Amino acid sequence: MSKPVNRAREALTDAPAHRLVDAVAGVLAETYGITAAELLQVDYRLAVLLPLGEGAGITSPGHPAWRCFDHQEPVLDGPTGYFPVSMRGERRGVLRLAPVPDEPAVREELARIATALGHELAAVSAGTDVYRTARRSRRLTLAAEMQWELLPGRSRTRAAFRLAGQLEPAYAVRGDSFDWSDDGQRLWVAIINGMGEGVAASMLTALATSALRNARRARLALADQAALADQAIYDLYRGDQYLSALLLELDLESGVMSAVDAGSPQLMRVRDGEVVEQQLEAQFPLGMFEATDYREQRFPLHRGERLFVLSDGVIDAVGKHAHYGETALERFLRRTGPMEPLDAVRSLLGDLRAFVAGDLIDDAVVVCVDWTGRRS
Repeated sequence: MSKPVNRAREALTDAPAHRLVDAVAGVLAETYGITAAELLQVDYRLAVLLPLGEGAGITSPGHPAWRCFDHQEPVLDGPTGYFPVSMRGERRGVLRLAPVPDEPAVREELARIATALGHELAAVSAGTDVYRTARRSRRLTLAAEMQWELLPGRSRTRAAFRLAGQLEPAYAVRGDSFDWSDDGQRLWVAIINGMGEGVAASMLTALATSALRNARRARLALADQAALADQAIYDLYRGDQYLSALLLELDLESGVMSAVDAGSPQLMRVRDGEVVEQQLEAQFPLGMFEATDYREQRFPLHRGERLFVLSDGVIDAVGKHAHYGETALERFLRRTGPMEPLDAVRSLLGDLRAFVAGDLIDDAVVVCVDWTGRRS
């Protein structure tokens, strides 16, 4: 690791949580003569790059900042450089610097510093609202605030898998959500198709998510995780409220997928340009009845295969003359093959918003998982 990169890391570690960009800017000015440093964060909707300070956001897809964000590589625009601010596949935004020396070694060091900034942003986010507040193009509803706080992240990259998910309507989502975790050998993903409206829906989803995490961290089998969450919801609501969920556990070595379908969202498989729905044994939603006995199913994935999990808010979205429907969905999913999971998710929801000509009325969650078959 070069001395400038180490100095930047030390400056980030020592800086107050709200002064991370200032700390990086000081090192860059002293080392490279860079006089302008600005953090542009992607908003909750993945539609605009917003400056940390005052100024207009960037929405144009052809802008160098968006090219940097989309391709996750540095982009030079004259003396100005754009560098991806990411952390293990979680894309947080772009670091805009000027003037950038036209030297490949310097650009590589600047890219490493931008990555270090991404890691430090993740480390401090629980203790300051500065960065969360700055990446909002509008106010979140209380229910949406609760839902976004539940998420482990929006995208993640490992040697064995790539993963991304998104909630819509981003600033007013109520009950739909997702969760994931991996330990290097297995990947767990839970997708929740919530029930109800407003804060009540978010509270129900929060209970389900916390119960599933509690069971997973106790190393319970997938079916037992569903049973624990089912019992927790039933004990509180006595069957008056419940929710649908799909629980997945992927063995990252063999590619064998285990699944529990609790009235689940739809699971689609994409391989070699073909889209098929994975049929699962339908079981009762979580919390509908007391002491439901859940069962796991298993099926193998192929190397390079892609999975999409979609809540009913996607297929049932209503446009001017019709529902979005499975035909339009399958046609779009086939086109996502070359895209990274986050780009595929964002493109699908963008197509959905264009179809309904505005924000979605019903909640929608889309999760995309690629299994590469490579060892960690």
